Amino acid sequence: MKSIIVGITGASGSIYARTLLAHLNASPEVARIDLVISPAGVRVVGEELGLNVVGADRRVAHELLGEDSEKVVVHSANDIGASIASGSYLSDAMIIVPCSVSTLGAIASGFTKDLVHRAADVILKENRRLILVPRETPLNVIHLENMLKLAHLGARIIPAMPSFYHHPQTIDDLIEHFIHRLLDHLEVPHAQQTRWEGSRKK
Repeated sequence: MKSIIVGITGASGSIYARTLLAHLNASPEVARIDLVISPAGVRVVGEELGLNVVGADRRVAHELLGEDSEKVVVHSANDIGASIASGSYLSDAMIIVPCSVSTLGAIASGFTKDLVHRAADVILKENRRLILVPRETPLNVIHLENMLKLAHLGARIIPAMPSFYHHPQTIDDLIEHFIHRLLDHLEVPHAQQTRWEGSRKK
């Protein structure tokens, strides 16, 4: 049973976070989800999804999932004393989706302004799996250098880039396929039927 930390920051792409949370919550392989949303993330979630996720209680999880969940524990971004701020707290992985380039820069420099940054720093220092999902374009040299630095440190950089080989018909198809790729990297099993199996000649 896995314990996964999910961070949501102030880049566009809140739909990815909400969809990933729904899949993690539904998975029998996931026992606990620690959720932390940056102040900028709260604003973007509100603007993109029309949801009010201010605070650090069960209502936040209900807003994002549309239902109550016993798995999701919500932490305030200001709570540096939260469980996930310590390396002694055992978690299997952390994913920040979407990951703003300012968050990327803070983690790359070891600057822990809030709990998102601190939790990511802990994951790196404990040599656990850190997945960052940046959503920014175009990328300048600072962004690219920060990504390279984090990749050298062991983080997985998975930009929010949809695939098309599975012939998506809707935006939801694009989102779902990308989320299943994230689940692969989190090593959470799923029943996705659109894996690439090689070209098929007709």
